[in-house]
Amino acid sequence: MRQMRCTVPRLKRSVVGCLPVLYWLPRYSIWDYGMPDLISGISVGIMHLPQGMAYALLASLPPVFGLYTSLYPALVYFFFGTSRHISIGTFAVLSIMVGSVTERLAPDRNFLVMLNGTNLTEVNITARDSYRVQVAAATTVLGGLIQVVLGLVKFGFVGTYLSEPLVRAYTTAAAAHAVVAVIAQLFGLSTTRFSGPLSLVYTLVEVCSKLPQTHLPTLAVSGVSMVFLIAAKEINSAISARLPVPIPVELITIVAATVISSYTHLNGNYTISVVGEIPSGLAAPRLPDASLFKEVMGDAFALAIVGYAISISLGKTFALKHGYKVDSNQELVALGLSNAVGGFFQCYAVCSSMSRSLIQESTGGKTQMAGMASAVIVLVTVLKLGPLFQELPKAVLAAIVFVNLKGMFKQYYDIITLWRSSKVDLVVWLVTWVSTLLFNLDMGLGASITFAVLTVIFRTQLPKYSVLGHVPGTELYLDMETHREVREVPGITIFHSSATVYFANADLYLEALKGKQKTGVFSVEEAAGQWKEPGGGDGDREESLGDDQRGWCGRENGTVFVMPTTPRTPDDQCSWEYLKGSKDPDCATLGAVSELQDGDTTTLGSSSEDTLSRELDKVSLGSLGKWTWDIHSIILDLSTANFIDTVAIKTMRNIFHDFGEIDVTVYMAGCQMSVVEQLELGGFFSESITKGRLFATVHDAVLHCLGHQGTSMPSYEYSLVRDVHVYSSIVDTIWKTVYCFEQMNHVCKYVIAGDAVQHQTLRTLTEV
Repeated sequence: MRQMRCTVPRLKRSVVGCLPVLYWLPRYSIWDYGMPDLISGISVGIMHLPQGMAYALLASLPPVFGLYTSLYPALVYFFFGTSRHISIGTFAVLSIMVGSVTERLAPDRNFLVMLNGTNLTEVNITARDSYRVQVAAATTVLGGLIQVVLGLVKFGFVGTYLSEPLVRAYTTAAAAHAVVAVIAQLFGLSTTRFSGPLSLVYTLVEVCSKLPQTHLPTLAVSGVSMVFLIAAKEINSAISARLPVPIPVELITIVAATVISSYTHLNGNYTISVVGEIPSGLAAPRLPDASLFKEVMGDAFALAIVGYAISISLGKTFALKHGYKVDSNQELVALGLSNAVGGFFQCYAVCSSMSRSLIQESTGGKTQMAGMASAVIVLVTVLKLGPLFQELPKAVLAAIVFVNLKGMFKQYYDIITLWRSSKVDLVVWLVTWVSTLLFNLDMGLGASITFAVLTVIFRTQLPKYSVLGHVPGTELYLDMETHREVREVPGITIFHSSATVYFANADLYLEALKGKQKTGVFSVEEAAGQWKEPGGGDGDREESLGDDQRGWCGRENGTVFVMPTTPRTPDDQCSWEYLKGSKDPDCATLGAVSELQDGDTTTLGSSSEDTLSRELDKVSLGSLGKWTWDIHSIILDLSTANFIDTVAIKTMRNIFHDFGEIDVTVYMAGCQMSVVEQLELGGFFSESITKGRLFATVHDAVLHCLGHQGTSMPSYEYSLVRDVHVYSSIVDTIWKTVYCFEQMNHVCKYVIAGDAVQHQTLRTLTEV
């Protein structure tokens, strides 16, 4: 109850957390921040005007609603946002996403009306645009509510599931959709805007089919505008270091185009499409059409996630540069409120714009007050200056959109960068780009996120397994295959996985652990059959190898055997000593036998294969006695594991039990506290597996193992076993136990691991 008590400081922190403006506004210094914020706000507000009207074309809405979208959300973000430098408003990617919704739910064919006295039809533009505004507003309100709910439940980390390659590929593909959306305006064509899968392809096909109908005056206006914009932007970039504020190229373009259009009557004389009526004043708020929510649910969720991902990435970038903190959850709430409130005023979905945010930061903006100043500029335009832009050609706005997408087109260089750095991220980039182009923006986002998650699962399911060795003179243990300076610790196998162990890779972990051990199993049946064959086939090769060197063959039943210790008699009989591991290779990969029991010796003469098989099956696993290994301890390095599930716990328990049966002690090192707690909850520890098997570091575990064996850190001096030649003919990759015979009929048992060896001599073995 004491924790639930409401105190004044706690209430104050809660209120300030919900309204960040109450924290920074009382500390605002007009002398220090006033003028920089004013200059920055004016510069950004000037950019809002052309971009707002131009991006409204992408959303298939009248240009004035782009101005509304540049006004109301910025005012809301002023009170609730935590980033001091991002500019909230229209953005090309979200505009094209909204446009796909409005075109799908309000296509032109639904608003065809008959002309008086004729059989001809035309589109009722007023009714169409009115319904499209309702669709856009409903989608925006629903998307904003989703963002608010996610922020309140502290789900701000959702943006982390959109990796940088995914976001950049998605925005690049969205730029292609934007180009296709405005290309009809550039050529003066009247086309149908498709929606759904392959909509981009269908639109391109229709545009190409109508290219002969290009309206040349409109194309000329588009061309001149694009040339002027590109040239002016390049000059602006070249001299920007010597200018206090950037030259408002886009504003100059629309003002010049409006003046020229008004005096030359481009619409009347050359039938060039213009913006048309822009009502002065502000529209009254209205409730969204709730009946549309179920039809735009998926689109609203996609808008919420993409808009937040773009905004938080920009916000954190500027916060890191200027040394302040951005609250991810509060940003999600602020963006959601900006969308939800804006939707009541017929705005469509917003997020931060990279171009405007860079201008706001580079022109000296210090706080959110710059966003308020830019909103005032838009407000004055909507109230007093809106009607002046009625003669602005739409082709000019389309040219502004096209030129502003140049930065996104440069993201195609990511392909080269990712090819050099990460092939997996490159595949994510390409899959995102292709799926977004083909499946449209909403389904493309879902497919991209799904594929990105699958790549993570795939990489954790197939991690790199390695055996670690000790770096002399340090407490470091590195991969022996990639670091030549490391040395193996005699008698100890240190096994490492690059990923956590869980249900998807638990079996692979066990197999990899077996694969890294120096052990193996050979089969006896085929070798016994070859031994009995007099003078022929492999027997000739066998005779050429000498009496003490015999051929070996592998079978998958995993029988363990000792080569004959008595020479072949004239009647083709010899004494065989063998052991049966199991017909299951998994049970037969535990090693060699230290001692032969009395009942484990059999003489194989001229018996048939059936007799041989029956004799072998008589040997049980229990009669094998203890296995002989060249290791006494295994250390599992679990430093990469951040969790462990029940399947992995069962696998670990089996590892401890199986290796314990052959007197190999297993230890764990580097376990995080959360992993230890999960092991306890999973019932991993028992009388045989105690917490004494856990160590903080690999080095601690190694010292314990060596101390337990009465040894110290090794000097890594090894002796060689000479004059040992083992010949093998193994078809399939299996575990192999090699028994080496020298001239004195002495059996040297070694356990080695390796890949399939076909008709080649194994190199001299080393003995620790």
